Amino acid sequence: MASESGTAVTASHALRPLPRPRVATRSGTATAPPEAHAVADASDGGARIAAIVIAATWHLAVALPAVLRAGPGMAFPAVVAAGWLVTALVGVGAGVRLLRGGLPPAGPLAVALLGVDAAVVAGAGERFLFSTANWVWGGLAWFFLLVLWRRPVRWLLLMLAAHGTIALAAVVLYGATAPADLSRAAMYVYGTSTLPVAVFVGAAALTAQARDRAATAAATLAVAAEQEAAERARTERQARLALVSGTAEEVLAGLAAGDADPADPAVRRRAVLAAARLRRLIAESDDVPDALLHELRAAADLAERNGLPIDLVSVGTPPELPVQIRRGLADPLTAALAGAEGWARLTVVAGPDEVVVSLVTPDHDGPDEPVTGGDGPVEHLHERDGEIRWTQTRWRRT
Repeated sequence: MASESGTAVTASHALRPLPRPRVATRSGTATAPPEAHAVADASDGGARIAAIVIAATWHLAVALPAVLRAGPGMAFPAVVAAGWLVTALVGVGAGVRLLRGGLPPAGPLAVALLGVDAAVVAGAGERFLFSTANWVWGGLAWFFLLVLWRRPVRWLLLMLAAHGTIALAAVVLYGATAPADLSRAAMYVYGTSTLPVAVFVGAAALTAQARDRAATAAATLAVAAEQEAAERARTERQARLALVSGTAEEVLAGLAAGDADPADPAVRRRAVLAAARLRRLIAESDDVPDALLHELRAAADLAERNGLPIDLVSVGTPPELPVQIRRGLADPLTAALAGAEGWARLTVVAGPDEVVVSLVTPDHDGPDEPVTGGDGPVEHLHERDGEIRWTQTRWRRT
């Protein structure tokens, strides 16, 4: 793109508004910050451990001794023992997955547990229908909890309903239909189901609450950090503006008092430099992509308005850079442009980890640029050979 007075800009990007940041909402966790997910995972991890410990304790400390005591007295003791072993294996597999942060395959394991439920009720027989030897009455619901962890609560309710249906069918088939037996069966099903449901729902609620609170805290800290950054930027800009304004005031005061001659090249150079720095300072506050190119264009535009033909060539896209880095890259070029004569070529070569800005102008009589660099994040080089002046600034990611 070439302007009427000769400025060429290559590989530059059209200015466009920056995208608005995404805002986390309570309707989902996709936009929640990572910190919120970390807190929620920690809360969920504690609940997982509690559920695993309860299931393991019940299976080992209550169910196993009861099965061993009942022994041959049950209808099919081998079936009851095999059911206990299958449930233990399901519990170990599900527990390992949960402790590692994953979730067990709910469908196959749920079907396996319901099969164990029916087999153990039949294997215990009528004599041990309401005994602890029929361990599925009280202990199997905790294994439902493990295999259905973090699934919808309706899945657990369906499993418990199937469990209750199996128990009711056994009561009817064994002829234990007296009011006392039916009441006992109802109390067994109710008593052994409510606590797992409470743990399941409570763990999900605590995890969601922890995530919400962490997201709120992270959002609050982000707002506070943005306010602090904005205040720091405002303070720095005020100090910068005071410095630039002081330079401009000195030039204007000298002209007003007659101590400075407008025809003097040094005076004109000081005036152009002050104007260029002020223009670049204003450009710093513009919300645009490629802020460095935007600020360099502002300096090049001012030089062009003062009658200096200038080519601005950009290769690559500069990464997002802090204001201090952009100043270090642009200030030496701005100063060199203020004293340039004849023509100028400004080149920006950028990559994800390095940005190089170079200015080439014809050499002429006048003050030289000081050489600095090596003691900060931006290197500054300046050379002249009697024909051209070459100024370069370079930033590398460390």
